[in-house]
Amino acid sequence: MIGERERSFMQIAVELSRKGMETGDGGPFGAIVVRGEEIIGKGWNQVLLTNDPTAHAEVVAIRDACKQLNTFQLHDCEIYTSCEPCPMCLGAIYWARPQRVYFANTKEDAAAIDFDDSFIYHEIEVHHSGKKIPFIAFPDAAALQVFKDWKAKGDKTLY
Repeated sequence: MIGERERSFMQIAVELSRKGMETGDGGPFGAIVVRGEEIIGKGWNQVLLTNDPTAHAEVVAIRDACKQLNTFQLHDCEIYTSCEPCPMCLGAIYWARPQRVYFANTKEDAAAIDFDDSFIYHEIEVHHSGKKIPFIAFPDAAALQVFKDWKAKGDKTLY
């Protein structure tokens, strides 16, 4: 259920989206990571500021939160984002494992302002040889050995 708490947090994410847009850091996207009643991570799109195509609001907020908490998982957190996450951010969110994600604008709203990710969703299902950017299998014995060594490693941390 969405109440005043959630509305307050979402407004902060929306304010961050405006901040980033108005300063020219990137597109109009903002996100926060919340644990309990505390904001532990903030992000806005910084693609243009940093020349980093992965500097989307959700990724920046996740990185900030993980640094603050000194952990790579956000299992006791929530993410508030001004827009439904793109495929990359969706993947980052699943790796971070928050409890839930609240989003304001939809991916269709984003497409209407020229942030259309539908081609990426489509590309995921295309065979490697047919992708717009070809993916070429290049098996390597040494690479496979590293995987075998990881599997046998006794002191690894799974995530």
